[in-house]
Amino acid sequence: MRGEFREHTHGHAPPPEPRIGVALGGGSARGLTHIPYIEAMDEMGLRPHVISGTSIGALIGSGWASGMTGAELREHSFSVLGTMRIIAGRLWGAKVRNLGNFFQSGFNVQLDAVQVVDAFLPDPFPLEFKDLKTKFYVVATDFQSWHQAVFSEGPLREAIAGSIAIPSLFKPVSFANHLLVDGGVVNPLPLDQAAADTDILVGIDVNGDPSEQLNKTNHKALDVWFGAAQIMMHSLTAHMMAAYPPDVYVRPHLSAFGALEFWRVRELVAHVEKDKDNFKRALDGRIESFLSKQQDSMRAEAR
Repeated sequence: MRGEFREHTHGHAPPPEPRIGVALGGGSARGLTHIPYIEAMDEMGLRPHVISGTSIGALIGSGWASGMTGAELREHSFSVLGTMRIIAGRLWGAKVRNLGNFFQSGFNVQLDAVQVVDAFLPDPFPLEFKDLKTKFYVVATDFQSWHQAVFSEGPLREAIAGSIAIPSLFKPVSFANHLLVDGGVVNPLPLDQAAADTDILVGIDVNGDPSEQLNKTNHKALDVWFGAAQIMMHSLTAHMMAAYPPDVYVRPHLSAFGALEFWRVRELVAHVEKDKDNFKRALDGRIESFLSKQQDSMRAEAR
């Protein structure tokens, strides 16, 4: 569609491409569904001007900002998360044989978020924000001040570790004069960070929805804990969207997937494949609208 528009500009220079900001939300394992939307933008020939990420969105967003394609993110995720045995091997070697039983029995060990980031990022990987190819903002929560902490320069891995540090599952991360926990506690979809200096704002909300839980009554303790966190994140996201309305917003239905079921990575990615075309149409429509307004402005200035 964008090519067709340019064919009818009657010799005038085409308007500049829009600067796209993308906010990648938190949602634990459900955040793996960011990958098909990244692939969709790759297929459209688009790279964001700014990426912001909270929690799993910070982890995946860092790979995207480093220059990885959606296809490369998919391949890497499959290789490091494909089975519970692979995940356990990366986390603890031979110490935990059955990750599912470990999660279901409750947490008697707190994970080190920095070690987890090191275990699952590709190697080699940039050490600092300045080495990334796209402007990138990581959102975490300062546990002591109760405010969000936003990082866009300095060491990268520690910032990501703070952003993914789910309370109770991870030890808080001491970094840059902050004691950090999961960014989803204060800002699960960081539209505010992706909105700066951009023309089109995209929000990818992977928190899920309550659809498949409405009639369920036999919730496990872990289900209740994560479910309560989802409710909180949903409310915070609604307030953020009111303040920074996204031009394109997607929220895939993900209630069939548990928050910690990372080993279902192939199912999660496949589940969202069907939404890629809708996402492309919505984004292309916003780009067309932007280019049309820019062209009208250029014509008015030329008169």
